[in-house]
Amino acid sequence: MVIDYSTQLQYVLALLPEVVLTLWAMAVLLLDVFQKGDRSEPSSPAIAWVSLLGIALAAAANLWLLTLREASPTGVIAIDAFRVFSNFLVLLAAAMFVLISTRYLEHEHLRLGELYVLVLLATVGMMIFAGSRDLMVIFLGLELMSVPVYVLTGVQRRSARSAEGALKYFLLGAFSSAFFLFGIAMVYGGARSTNLTAIASAIGVDGVGANPLVRIGMALLAVGFGFKVAAVPFHMWTPDAYEGAPAPISGFMAAGVKAAAFAAFLRVFLTAFPGLWDTWGAMVFWLAIVTMVVANLIALVEPNVKRMLAYSSISHAGYLLVALAAASTIGAASFLFYLIVYTLMTVGAFAVLLAVAGPGEEWLNVESYAGLGWRSPTLGVVMTIFLLSLAGFPFTGGFIGKVFILRAAVEKGFVALAVVLVLASLLSYWYYLRVAWYMWFREAPAEGGPVPELSGGLRVVLVTSAALVVLIGIFPGLLLSLAEQSAAALVQAPSNVLGLLVH
Repeated sequence: MVIDYSTQLQYVLALLPEVVLTLWAMAVLLLDVFQKGDRSEPSSPAIAWVSLLGIALAAAANLWLLTLREASPTGVIAIDAFRVFSNFLVLLAAAMFVLISTRYLEHEHLRLGELYVLVLLATVGMMIFAGSRDLMVIFLGLELMSVPVYVLTGVQRRSARSAEGALKYFLLGAFSSAFFLFGIAMVYGGARSTNLTAIASAIGVDGVGANPLVRIGMALLAVGFGFKVAAVPFHMWTPDAYEGAPAPISGFMAAGVKAAAFAAFLRVFLTAFPGLWDTWGAMVFWLAIVTMVVANLIALVEPNVKRMLAYSSISHAGYLLVALAAASTIGAASFLFYLIVYTLMTVGAFAVLLAVAGPGEEWLNVESYAGLGWRSPTLGVVMTIFLLSLAGFPFTGGFIGKVFILRAAVEKGFVALAVVLVLASLLSYWYYLRVAWYMWFREAPAEGGPVPELSGGLRVVLVTSAALVVLIGIFPGLLLSLAEQSAAALVQAPSNVLGLLVH
């Protein structure tokens, strides 16, 4: 079916996954209201599984998008393989949140149906954020994603730590949104359009049509994206927000929010500003170096495992920026490949953390992991796999992902950037293997908290994620092929538009 956006129905079809998930979120909210006798009652556990069903339906609708075809690659909503791939990424993060959070939220007296509604709406925002070709629609997706996540970060209202993290996240998030919106205004003033392909046409193949307003706007957009992906020096909110939020929500933020922000970052800069790659490529080059070096150095001395994982997520943003700087099909493909592996190992690591942390998340220090491998072999084995993959150990998905990013950087001539990536990864071995060493070679302290019984959903996420991380590390071909096809749909589209302009 060809979509030309000539009617409202065409827009509904193009946005079918987002429409399905939005309507389902409203239905979940109403179901939660009517199943309660009064406001003080906790939500039914069935709310979680109803939410999971909505995510599955949105995933089916997302797969159906592959049967659609655009009349031209200039529509407000992109219908391409890159959007389908990025949608599956954020839906995966949302599904993993639901599976790992059910028993945790009950133990923390947070069995609130609103939490699942906020996660579903944030996921809708992520899908719009990563799948739009118009800067104003991208901004709407950004805000729809951000506002629910601000609330989720501070949902632990009895915790001062949670309130502090939410406030910092909200203030710096609003600050970054202002940068982003002002950047849109500048780009519109210079290119007379907010459509990404129209901006690329106005700039031209070699950037000859880019006036100073476009360049300033592009820099402001980069700052806005830098905040959302937590790149140094725009990372200040990340450790406090991740530490203050409940562990399942921290995992959802580290995986889903970052995946959506990076997908939108890639789409905007490869589609709207390919002619200005000499300018923004150099900017991303240095941003990647600073992010990798600073985040890994701070993580080296961080005894709190939750904050260590926060700095770890910042360092991985640096690795992904290397793929973005390459600005090629193989760079975009390695970017998508690494994002899927990053989602599996990051949510998996936060899932282990919530199991170890115990009620009130009291056991967050690295000493809490002493003897974990012998006290709970399942947690010990899967956490070791996640840590090795995060570090980039051979035969894991994290290693293969970094190899593909290195290949993209070297092919682009960024040898120095590749060297920094390797050295930063070697540096990260210290703080990742330190946790593994505590799990297997240190005796548990007498006052150590007991490891809670694993729920069925948590066990499924842990075992499945660990198995996939290993399988992807040994047999990366299928996922890489899908990533290359999705990346080609994004990288080639602006080239085609510019080629028509030239001829």
